[in-house]
Amino acid sequence: MAFDANDPARLARFWAEALRWDVGESDDDEIDLVPTDDTGFRIIFLSVPEKKADQNRVHLDLTTTSLEDQSATVAELIAMGAHYIDIGQDPDEPHVVLADPEGNEFCIVEPTNEFLAGCGRLGAVNCDGSKETGYFWSVALGWPLVWDQNDETVIRAPDGTGPMITWSGPPLRAKRAKNRIHLDIAPDDNDQQSEVDRLISLGATRVDIGQGDVVWIVMADPDNNEFCLLTPR
Repeated sequence: MAFDANDPARLARFWAEALRWDVGESDDDEIDLVPTDDTGFRIIFLSVPEKKADQNRVHLDLTTTSLEDQSATVAELIAMGAHYIDIGQDPDEPHVVLADPEGNEFCIVEPTNEFLAGCGRLGAVNCDGSKETGYFWSVALGWPLVWDQNDETVIRAPDGTGPMITWSGPPLRAKRAKNRIHLDIAPDDNDQQSEVDRLISLGATRVDIGQGDVVWIVMADPDNNEFCLLTPR
């Protein structure tokens, strides 16, 4: 998973604190976070010049263990540069909506949330997307569906650990620019072109975002959300 960032080092430090993960390898343009729980993927922060201009289609949901933990988490992250944000949520909602120092929305979920019970600090990667795209990612990643009702779909790692990845169903938020948060795929054994062909057969397309001559391939899922196909691991 990757975040576009104007200041990758600062944003990585913020999210390391928010998720209680470790900061990993870094260079001038990229820094990654290493999970300290059972999350099966890293988060990479990539340097970009563009500022955030619209509400993200993807946000993270962070779990809490008590009301005290929820309040303390909110206070701690605001002290680190987060702020409250109104995205149209009901004022009586038990979760708290914040934005990180670069304006990326995220939720601090109440401890009584049963759906995310059993998840670690990163409870869910919450996506604005269609059922078709939920099905696409289930097959693309090999993660089974654990929820498929009323146009909402949810997948989770095959061993039942780590965060959920959710798609909320229609209506979809209008997409006006490249997503600042996106998923990456690193195939285990297929060569890259074979993986491109497989993903296209599932409904993906190749897209040009001005990436130039790079070793990864930029594609888009059925809802036109960009993702990167990396070189095989």
